[in-house]
Amino acid sequence: MGTAQVFQYTYVINNKPASFSEFMDGVSNTVTHSLILIKLIVLWVNQRTFWDMLRMMSADWQNHASNHQTRNMMTKAAFLSRRMSRMIVALNLCSVLLYSFGIIAANAGDPEKWEPYNRELILKMKFPFKISTHTIYVAITVVQFIHLVFLGFNLSILNSLLATLILHIGGQIEILQDWLKRAFSRNGSEPSDKITPQLLIMKHQQIITFSENIEKLYTYIALMILLSDTMIICCLGFVIAISFNEPNAAAILVKCILFYIAMNVDVFMYCYAGEYLSAKSKLIGNAAYNSLWYDVAAKNSQIVVFVILRSQKLMTITCGKIMELSLERFTSVVKASASYMSVLLAMY
Repeated sequence: MGTAQVFQYTYVINNKPASFSEFMDGVSNTVTHSLILIKLIVLWVNQRTFWDMLRMMSADWQNHASNHQTRNMMTKAAFLSRRMSRMIVALNLCSVLLYSFGIIAANAGDPEKWEPYNRELILKMKFPFKISTHTIYVAITVVQFIHLVFLGFNLSILNSLLATLILHIGGQIEILQDWLKRAFSRNGSEPSDKITPQLLIMKHQQIITFSENIEKLYTYIALMILLSDTMIICCLGFVIAISFNEPNAAAILVKCILFYIAMNVDVFMYCYAGEYLSAKSKLIGNAAYNSLWYDVAAKNSQIVVFVILRSQKLMTITCGKIMELSLERFTSVVKASASYMSVLLAMY
């Protein structure tokens, strides 16, 4: 990835493309690959936090294996996570395939690009040698395609990991809500000595710790996503907007449309994850307040006050510890990208 990035930034800085649209396409590719590389570096730096989260998830499954109701809640979240992961992988791989097919179709449909040295590469790179023969071009194209497929899997796995962690903590919050409801119930199915105030406190603290680990793992990744995806969406939108006047408009749309959608889904996932976590954390305080805490002994009902007070500090994901991720933040990214794109179109 580092070697590919050197060739990509050499193209962006030193190369003179045939059109401004081709240059913007190269910039969007280069920034996307830089974002994936930064994600991997951040995860590598925080690998201890990552392993702590995996151990906590494993402990949750072991602790709730004997309880049918809580196990069903966790299983439901796990199945939803698997379906979302499959959708994310399918979207990114389809984006890679269509992008590569669009480049090949554009080369085949333009007589000026039939010579190897004039053909457009799948990934915009500036090599220290000239592509003078058909064999060299095919070899570079195959290597770039394989590299792009691995990057698509890489991006899919990183996003699927976030979805899995968020849905897991959502399932744990639902379990805590159920415990609060049954612990202070008049005719609860669970004996009161099994769901003790100490158990509620420990469960709430585990959820908070898990949320803080998610924040530590993804806060700087989210910051880079908001910064880079704004540029990527702007560049791709610009390429799509001006492609309608190009003779090979169909090939450009094929390679860019799904790539544009995938980048929007990428930033939407992170913003929605922050919104989802904040909304779920509010439900803990609501569940504690709506429980029948007034029908039990005072020493046991006092736990509700502490749960409500702690729940007022919402669990969320921030971008660089600067601002919280939410659906409102997603709309801000889309608006900023549209504004920059309109400026580029006016200048073009």
